[in-house]
Amino acid sequence: MSLDLPTFAQYLRVLQSEGQTHLTLSKGSLQILRGLLSQTGRSSSLSPRSVTTAAPSESASPSRTTILKGSVAPPATSPATIAPAPQMILKSASGIQGVDLGSLDFENGSRAERLERLEAMSQHCQHCAHLVSSRRSVVFGGGNPEAKLMLIGEAPGPEEDEMGKVFVGAAGQLLTKMIEAMGMKREEIYLANVLKCRPDMPEGAMGNRKPTSMEMKGCLPFLQAQITIIQPKLIVALGATAMEGLLEEKTPIGKLRGNWLHFQGIPLLPTYHPTYLLRNQSVAEKRKVWEDLLQVMERLGLPISDKQRGYFLSKA
Repeated sequence: MSLDLPTFAQYLRVLQSEGQTHLTLSKGSLQILRGLLSQTGRSSSLSPRSVTTAAPSESASPSRTTILKGSVAPPATSPATIAPAPQMILKSASGIQGVDLGSLDFENGSRAERLERLEAMSQHCQHCAHLVSSRRSVVFGGGNPEAKLMLIGEAPGPEEDEMGKVFVGAAGQLLTKMIEAMGMKREEIYLANVLKCRPDMPEGAMGNRKPTSMEMKGCLPFLQAQITIIQPKLIVALGATAMEGLLEEKTPIGKLRGNWLHFQGIPLLPTYHPTYLLRNQSVAEKRKVWEDLLQVMERLGLPISDKQRGYFLSKA
């Protein structure tokens, strides 16, 4: 795979436009970047002085790289229209190592073919030994590789683990109804989770557990790669755990929902997970989620009828 400096500079513009000042590169990626900078000198919009590197500890393989404010020219287009360079799947800044996708071919083939290669790699992932020993399936995700809308949850449940398919349990069935209420078909969008394996449970325990931060950070490169390949116009994060996995955001979902954020330069809207609506059947809570989905429909340019605008409103 090749990396050219203009592509990297464009990626930095996206990060800078989002207010980010640091990213983490593997030693190999850092060496490539230094080589490109030494070859191009000052002819590029990204000069060698715009990147500084903190000395890594002996045990840490990633190096923290600072993007100095004002060192990269403003983006010519909206961040939402710029896809991150596929080879720049970043490690977590916290130092937790994620799965290594360095051998994956991101550049050749259709989106469907690239997703197939990524899924094949995920099926053999051994990153989290405790999840490997307990899982039945790696639930990669599924849907339209050309999707304009991507919905992201937290982790597979028992039904998903059994069938190897995403969102097939009770929450998935409700999610399908929500998608259809928007005037879309499930096959038109793409569904995925932050964690691809079901979180293991103590023997004899029932229900599900929340994925740990380490589990989500370890698995995040797969999701980043999915988003990079699909390049959706919008992302909807389903629930607080999905938001924590995507952005390390721990603000209560009740405060986050309905407010647009960004992930990899793509507009992202948090809302409640369908499981929450299964537990909370009040019309008021359903209306909150529906208002979030109306925002999504408006941004996608979907037609909205008066009937749709009135869903879950008081009839009084």
